[in-house]
Amino acid sequence: MLPGSAGPQAYAYADASYAGAADHTAGSQIAKHEGVHGSPTDLRSVPIGQILGHDVSGHQVGIDWPGAARTGARFVYIKATEGTGFVNPQFGQQYNGSYTAGLIRGAYHFARPDVSDGASQANYFIAHGGGWSADGKTLPGALDAEYNPYGQTCYGLSPDAMTAWIKDFSGTYQAKTGRAPAIYTSTSWWKLCTGNSPAFGATNPLWVARYNTAVGELPAGWTTQSIWQFADKGTLPGDQNYFNGASDRLIKLALG
Repeated sequence: MLPGSAGPQAYAYADASYAGAADHTAGSQIAKHEGVHGSPTDLRSVPIGQILGHDVSGHQVGIDWPGAARTGARFVYIKATEGTGFVNPQFGQQYNGSYTAGLIRGAYHFARPDVSDGASQANYFIAHGGGWSADGKTLPGALDAEYNPYGQTCYGLSPDAMTAWIKDFSGTYQAKTGRAPAIYTSTSWWKLCTGNSPAFGATNPLWVARYNTAVGELPAGWTTQSIWQFADKGTLPGDQNYFNGASDRLIKLALG
């Protein structure tokens, strides 16, 4: 692919491949590239002012959602789609089951800037479960922007082109749903692939990944994270997360 800087159409798209898409979960590539260096659960207690949650994908089959709620889950993000050619086959059970069990839930999309423009992927995501409703139980959809599992780290895009692609996705999602999507990423990937763009800090909630005892440095533009994915396994199915705030703030994030 040819890097570009004028916008999401300024490079050649690769032939779409979804081999292994079922394995591409939020943080699957971050763990490979950045490693696991501990977690706050090493401290044996939930940090004050944080709410426990998790994220899941098609890897987690037949989840006991009432059991997850009893274990302490209060919210969950669920993989819905990847690119414009993959839908999580477990999405219905996970999205509806978590809702029935009383969790506040949302859907996320694994970004594939190598196969289409951001607007096309936002529309695909919305059409396959990634929408939002102001019911107090639905989190805004999230864009999972991380290392490319198919090849070049930044999908062949320059930092300017990657930032434009994310703006294309975010703007389309907001126009269609009324909410800006959350952005899931790691600080290291964000610095490398967007040039540490500060463009989204005032509009998009941050869901940051770092597998360590502290959240550490955040990407430019954000002064605080909404959600911290702190471990790739734990007491809940899938990855472990903390929402940064009390229950009323979590509900506010859902309501918009």
